[in-house]
Parts: sequence; C-alpha cells; structure tokens
Amino acid sequence: MPQDEATTRPGNSFTLLKVAAGIVLFVATSAVVVWQNAHLAVIWDLSYVLETAHRISLGEFPYRDFPFPYPPLTFLIQAAIIKLAGRVFWHTVAYCAITGGLGTVLTWRILRNALREMSHARLLAFILSLPLIPLGIYSVFPHPFYDPDCTLAILIAMLLLERLEQKRSSKLMPILAGVFLVVPFFVKQNTGLLFLLSAIALLAALAVWERIRRRPMRRYVLAVASAAATSGIALLLIQWTAGLKNYWHWTIQFAAERRTPARAEMLGIYTDKVTFIWLGLIVLGVLLLWFARERNRWLTMLAALLISIPFVWPVIYLLRDSDPSERAERLVNVWPVVIIVAFIVAIATIKKRSGTALILPFVLIAAINGCFMSQQLWGSTYAIWPLLMILIATNLVAVSEFAKEHGATVSLITAAIIVVSLSIAGAFYVRSHERLSYANLDDGELRRSKLPALKGLSTRGEWIPQFEELVSYAEQKIPRDEGILLLPGEDPFYYATGRRPQFPVLLFDRTVNPYSPEQIREICRERNIKWLIVKQDLQDEDDGVNQEEEQITAALEADFEQIDSVGNYEIYHRVDPNKKDEDDDDDDDSH
Repeated sequence: MPQDEATTRPGNSFTLLKVAAGIVLFVATSAVVVWQNAHLAVIWDLSYVLETAHRISLGEFPYRDFPFPYPPLTFLIQAAIIKLAGRVFWHTVAYCAITGGLGTVLTWRILRNALREMSHARLLAFILSLPLIPLGIYSVFPHPFYDPDCTLAILIAMLLLERLEQKRSSKLMPILAGVFLVVPFFVKQNTGLLFLLSAIALLAALAVWERIRRRPMRRYVLAVASAAATSGIALLLIQWTAGLKNYWHWTIQFAAERRTPARAEMLGIYTDKVTFIWLGLIVLGVLLLWFARERNRWLTMLAALLISIPFVWPVIYLLRDSDPSERAERLVNVWPVVIIVAFIVAIATIKKRSGTALILPFVLIAAINGCFMSQQLWGSTYAIWPLLMILIATNLVAVSEFAKEHGATVSLITAAIIVVSLSIAGAFYVRSHERLSYANLDDGELRRSKLPALKGLSTRGEWIPQFEELVSYAEQKIPRDEGILLLPGEDPFYYATGRRPQFPVLLFDRTVNPYSPEQIREICRERNIKWLIVKQDLQDEDDGVNQEEEQITAALEADFEQIDSVGNYEIYHRVDPNKKDEDDDDDDDSH
C-alpha cells in the first residue's frame, strides 16, 4: 500500500489526533508553570523545600537527624536532583513544568476511560482537561511541593486501577497498581492515608463481591497484596534509616497536633447556605431533564444550563466584584457542590457500574477530604483540581444516561459551559495570585537572581538583591565551618551557598518548629552557634511568623550582640563569655 494511503487510514488519523491532543495539553500546562516561575517566587515555601532537600543531599536523615513533619518523597526527589544535577534552581523549574504537564495528560487519559461509554467521549475528555491548563497541579503554586506531587501519584494509581479492567491487562498491572496506591501516603500523609485506606478497603470489598458473583477476582487480590507488601517494605526502610518511632512521632503525632482542623471546620464547607442554593438548582435541572428528556430539546438545554449554574457564577462574579479574594472564594466554592453530587450519583448508580469504576468515586472523595484536613477548602484545593474534573466527569456520565436520547446534547452543553467557566475563572484565579496572598508578590520591579545556584529565580521587589547582598557578606565575613542561625529562615541560604546547616530547624513557624524560644537558646549554646542573622521585612506577611521571630530574638539577646547590618538583615555574633564577664565587672566598678 502506498505511504500516503496508509497515513490516511482512520486508525492512523486517530493515533495522530491522540498524540496531538496529549502534546497540546502537556505543552500548554508546562508553559503556565514556566510563566509563573518567570515572574514570582514564594520564597518562604520554596526555601523550606530546597533547604531540606539540600540537607538530605548532604547525607542527613529526616526524623532522625532533624525534626521533619512531612513524608519524605518530595524532598527525596529534590535531593536526588541536587545530587545528580547540582544546586541550580532552574532544574526544579523544569521538574515542576514536566510534572505539571504530565498531571494534565494523565487526567485526560483517566477521563477518556471514565467517559468511554458516552457519545463524543474523546472530545469530552479533551475539553474537560482544558481547565487544567491554568489549574494544573503546579500551575497555581509553581515550586516543588508535596501537594502537587501527591496528586500526581494519585493520578498514576488511578490510571493503573482503570487499566485493571482491560481484557489484555497482564499480571504485572495489578502489582503496579498496588505499589502506586502506597506512594501518595509517603508524599503527603493526610491525603495519601485516606486514599490508601479507602482504596484497599474498597478493593477488598470488590474482590469479595466478585467472588460471590463467581467472577474473576484475582486482579483485585493481587493489587491489595501488592499494596500491603509495598507498605511493609517502605516501613522497613524507614525503620532502617530513620526509625519508625521517629517517623510516627513527626509525621503523625506532631503534624496532627499542629495542623488538624476542628471537626466543625471540616463539616462547615458542606453546610454553607450557597452550597444548598446550588444543590437546589441542580435538583431543579435534573427534574426538568426528567420531564423533558423525551419531549422537548429546548427544555433539555435549559436543564443543562441549570445544572451548570454553580460553575457559571464565578465567571459572572468577575464582573460584579474586583476583589481577588471574593472572586477566588466563588471559584473554590464549587468543590463541596461537586463532591456532594458525586457522592449521591455514585450511590444512585452503583448497580450500573462494575469493576474499579464502582469504587473510584468513593476513593477520590476520601482523598479529597483527606487533603482538606491540612488547610481546609480555601488552602488545600490549589493542587488537586484534576480530581475535581474526574468527579465532574462521573457526574456527566450519570446525567447523560438519565437524559436518554438527549444525553449526548446535554453532556456536551453542560461540559462546554463548565469548561469555559472554569477556564476563565481559573485563569483569573491564577493571575491574581490570590492563593499566594500571604506572600508579598506584587511590590516593586521584577528582579532575577545572579547567584549560580539560584539561576532562574525571579520575583518582584528587593527580596532577591537583598538576599544576594547577605550571601556576599557571609562569604566574606563568616567562616564556612561556623554555625549560623537564620531567623525566621525565609531564604534559601544553605542551598545558595552550599554550606552545611548546624541547627536542627531551618524554618521557624509553628508548623515545622517544635522548639520553644528557650529550647532554641539552649541548642544554640550546645552546638556553639556563633552567628545569628535576623531578617527584618519578610515576604511572608503572616503576623504569626513575625511574632515568633520576635520571641526567639528576645530569648537570644543575652547570648548575641549586633555587630553589623546588611540591607534587610541584622547580623549578630555570639558574645565572648570572657568579654561579657569583663563588661559586667566594669558595670559593677562604675556603680
């Protein structure tokens, strides 16, 4: 057959379209991540990841050698990048861009599987992925972090679980699925734990159900067994390296003490009055759909519009209010509506689904609520938008089946409205940096770092030039083997200079610092910390951080004296005990 004829065959055309769609989603999402990094840097959070990864790359073990309230995988990945490619910031930008694009592509593939029984499934899957260009896992917060990495691990696990139902799936597939069920727990404990527990419990229940129905259940048993074995191996590695007791204390006990919200706060997102209004409109739309599904196409379209109103409202609100905070709140308020509807739909259609499709909505809902346990609805949703789009897809399947002969029309109209609305509102949300409002990102001229290790770091304001001035001072005046305490630890000092930290904590806020000001003073004495550097104006505008910095500085006043000032930083040196005694004697003589 001639080459030009072969390339025009339907199968080849479909493959080309599939590849093109994946490339478009990957490149567009990655471009947003690169663009974000090109004009902003959230120094507080970025420094914590880079500094900890640098510390691990030097051979220190978290939990054993220093307090650490997070699972290790994000930090181990960044430490591996440092070991393999050196301390260069643009490497982390490349990592975030690649994983961000991959997250959107994985979601698209999961959506294709979830929508496969619907008309126009391929088109629907593609357009439902489009809002993830501005709302991808690394699009809102563009630096390496555990929330986006956890979502990526969940997406991989979900795709593998969906593949269990393919007729030609090998025995390796359930084993891989079981392995990746465990991975999210070692990226972010609250999200990953609920994802893991719900997945294992429901897979076990599914295996029992299939056994009762005399159907093959081996793949589900293999997945559960693989997850159990992987968990056991991971715990043995932790015991061997850092100690299980240490890991339990820091990632579970300490983290829960510092971050777990009250039950009322968790449930409050589902009892908001606006949520009930949107649910009422959706119910009205479903009733209208039932009334019109075999009678009137225009009433069917009206029903689709009613179902879509919760997503349209954030776009309408862009015209009503210029406050970015109010706009962002309207956008994130779609979450409880989608979750409630998805839960009801999952229960109502339970007899119509089979295999892993039976359990995936419940696993997703469990993981999302686990994520909310850290920073509730407002703070936790920035990296899990792919999970929302998958839940929306499961709801669209139910709507399409309910609408019968108008199902294709209803699903396309509803999906189009949702996609346009989320894309517009999401773009404004990302552009306003409202999720990052705790950091001062819009004050001053755009500055780019000149330090080799921070090549690619850019943000507005004088934060970068001031920090570079401090680094220059330290290289000239502070010996590399002398211990330094930086308060509150907002800057990537050790990552930029390659020095080894000598204090067990590098960031001083309530979430990660377990020590009181008095304990910090004692540790400084024990480890002979000779230098204290205090940053005056912080990019992080949280009042609690400033208060903690002031309390620690006050506790250290007796041991340190200010000897210099470098731009935004005050430089202190440990007081020589002999000199202090002489000064005390001089004071006594003067009296």
